[in-house]
Amino acid sequence: MKTRFFKSNAAILSLLFLFFSSCSVQQSKNEFYSQLPQNVQRTWIGPEYWANPLQDWQLKDGRIECTGSGGGRNVYLLTRRLGKNGAFKMSIHLGILNENEGKLDEGWVGFKVGVRGQFHDYRSDAVRGEGYPAGITTNGQLFIGGLKDSAETANFHPDDIRLELSAQPAGGKYNLILTGYDKDGKKFNEINRNAVDPDRLTGGVALVCSRETVPAPPAIRQEIDDGNRGFRTGTKRGGNVRFWFAGWQLFGDKIKSEEEHAFGPVLFTQYTLSNQILKLTAQMPPIGNQDPQTVRLEIKKNGKWQKTGEAKIDPLARTARFRIENWKAGEDTEYRLVYGPFNAGKKPRTFYYAGTIRKEPWDKDEIVVAAFTGNNDLGFPNTDIFKQVEYQNPDLLFFSGDQIYEGVGGYGVQRKPVEKAILDYLRKWYLYGWAYGNLMRDRPTVAIPDDHDVYHGNLWGAGGKATPPGASGFAAQDAGGYKMPPEWVNMVQRTQTSHLPDPYDPAPVKQGIGVYFCNLNYGGISFAILEDRKFKSAPKPLLPKADIQNGWAGNRKFSAKKEADAPGAVLLEVRQLNFLNRWAADWSQKTWMKVALSQTIFANVATLPREEAASDAIVPKLRILKKGEYPPDDIPVTDMDSDGWPQTGRNKAVRALRKGFALHIAGDQHLGSAIQYAVNDWHDGGFAFCVPAISNIWPRRWCPQKPGKNPLPGFPRYTGDFEDGFGNKITVYAVSNPVYTGLKPSRLYDRATGYGIVRFNRKTRNIVIECWPRQADPTQPNAEQYPGWPIKINQMDNYGRQAKAYLPRLKVTGMTEPVVQIIDEKNGEIVYTLRIKRSNFQPKVFRPGEYTIKVGEPGSKQEKIFRHVPAKSHENAGELKAVF
Repeated sequence: MKTRFFKSNAAILSLLFLFFSSCSVQQSKNEFYSQLPQNVQRTWIGPEYWANPLQDWQLKDGRIECTGSGGGRNVYLLTRRLGKNGAFKMSIHLGILNENEGKLDEGWVGFKVGVRGQFHDYRSDAVRGEGYPAGITTNGQLFIGGLKDSAETANFHPDDIRLELSAQPAGGKYNLILTGYDKDGKKFNEINRNAVDPDRLTGGVALVCSRETVPAPPAIRQEIDDGNRGFRTGTKRGGNVRFWFAGWQLFGDKIKSEEEHAFGPVLFTQYTLSNQILKLTAQMPPIGNQDPQTVRLEIKKNGKWQKTGEAKIDPLARTARFRIENWKAGEDTEYRLVYGPFNAGKKPRTFYYAGTIRKEPWDKDEIVVAAFTGNNDLGFPNTDIFKQVEYQNPDLLFFSGDQIYEGVGGYGVQRKPVEKAILDYLRKWYLYGWAYGNLMRDRPTVAIPDDHDVYHGNLWGAGGKATPPGASGFAAQDAGGYKMPPEWVNMVQRTQTSHLPDPYDPAPVKQGIGVYFCNLNYGGISFAILEDRKFKSAPKPLLPKADIQNGWAGNRKFSAKKEADAPGAVLLEVRQLNFLNRWAADWSQKTWMKVALSQTIFANVATLPREEAASDAIVPKLRILKKGEYPPDDIPVTDMDSDGWPQTGRNKAVRALRKGFALHIAGDQHLGSAIQYAVNDWHDGGFAFCVPAISNIWPRRWCPQKPGKNPLPGFPRYTGDFEDGFGNKITVYAVSNPVYTGLKPSRLYDRATGYGIVRFNRKTRNIVIECWPRQADPTQPNAEQYPGWPIKINQMDNYGRQAKAYLPRLKVTGMTEPVVQIIDEKNGEIVYTLRIKRSNFQPKVFRPGEYTIKVGEPGSKQEKIFRHVPAKSHENAGELKAVF
């Protein structure tokens, strides 16, 4: 096969001559001829191509090979598309990849033209697009559009053929001709189709190798509301329909060049800057052994590029990771990643990927964080959200988890063998970078994996152990641990977290799975980045009476409030709690605000109809309510995947957060919510913001039948003081319940999708929490957020516990904004720590007794310590002077 096709360059040139000389269309500078390198083998074909799915294709010796048989396998051409007018010709050589396959399964190979996705973007076209098919079946039938008028070839065996598709405008329509040539250039069959609507021939183009019957072409300009558009029919793996392709050509004035849409070889970057340490990860595709194995980082100084570092590409994660100390954080710095010379065609090329490391925003009064969760691909590439966030210009991005889902991009999920499973994940992960890369290239990004990122519906990591051998589904998940092998889990973590600051305690958990919980200091805001899945206990082994399935108690007589808080149940685990408590007390590096970032909030803000409340399987089937409607019998639920369980672990986390007056930002729950935590009395904890999902496959709601105590005046009855299903005290300020909008597709817009923006003011220490629907337009003065937002709080509200006594009013001279730390001398515990915004401050405490007060700049000689200070009533507390 290979030798037959490549034995003579003269043969190739003669075929090219025949092709171009036979064209009756006008030549165009936008023509395309695939120039793939010889003597190279790799999974990734090149920057001009997007393969669906990644793991079923490869480049080998100048050919594109479909190595994995299945339905709808295709390679989309990123850098060319068909315009509205003109004529074109397209040609491809193809053949059976293994001539010893025997009789081929039913299937077809050839083209799809006019490929378009639902969301009017070339990336949507590439991943989920549908188009007009033309090709040849595995039993030799040429067809255009469908098999109705197909032409069958006698004694057909496609070991080396060429297909040529031409389109000529005629009377407002198009005439199409598909011709088949054998390996000697002799025509063996031809088929015509006339009066084809021009709309079918506008869009992208793709090569197809599919084990399925020829699909009917999609309806013209069809707007599909189920989100399943694009090469989805019969996409399961299996069979023997595996072909190679070579010499892909597009020619004619209908061909439009879009070279700027090439993707790779540096796909995207993520970086953080903390304590003058820059950590940057470059995400690469699956290159080959013959390709360069390192990436170079250069920064621009005095107008010239200078090498700053060089990193090897990780063989599994395909990441190149850089760590640069003593970074000059006071100025914007242009950077570029250099890769090559790289064999992307006939001539090696050097590729560049550029961005900017922003200066730390010390000179800004307001620092803005954009927060996201639930990045399913309905709506991909999310250009609406991208444009909104770009306009809002945040200083830092936070992706709280589920950056991918198992079904992202179609083709299901492949869990083994490990290398194929890695490629399966990487393709999904690349969509994340493809959508948000232009935001991430020039601002810090925090991304932390959640359950779906590691191919779990729910995850109780149980300290990193493996799920029981042979178990699957809920049985494996409910036992606790990770389903996927540790090398695969570590690969996922390297792609998402290797650019984060160094872990607080780097010791791996069971199976050698790494950890990443850490502290990020940026512009005076100290972020605690947590892992609230990895250490969490599984409820099923601890609560046998509850009959747990997927985190829900099947035994309706089981009382979650009274019986679920099992002794020994872990949420954050000891060393992560130690980190959180130390972090809350550490206000060095001129820190003026504390924010905790984690996968999900420490409460279960969700309700279900009373009869359905034993499981959330009903959630996707619940009717979306109209504005003003309210379900009659919803009750708070007890989902142990939420961090409302275990209660003791939850309370330890809440206590640690409030010691640093920290806001908590998270996601996962598919429901935007703003709440205030409590341990003993409502309002005694800090505030938490769960951001809405980017794309919501699980539209939860909070509509308790019984109204809360102290509801907010003028707001719905779901606001106020509540207990969640586990008995945790919470005050609900706002919830983005799903509401019927009338927008299409309804599965995108009626499920309360969007993102969060949080604004931190350095001077006032005010915090503004915003919750934006994806259909909003913040560029307009009348843009509306979800009902109840924005919410404005102050830093001091994050320790809302009522005072039982007071310490003397501190009056500080010689220092502005000192750090104040209060220590209870009875037990030696730190009550709280705070950098005050003025030179005087009245510390509150929560029981009588004597306290130590530390005032000044921690870790320096500029610190005053006052011991044995008694707590008194507010009016009798007196005054204490600290002079520097």
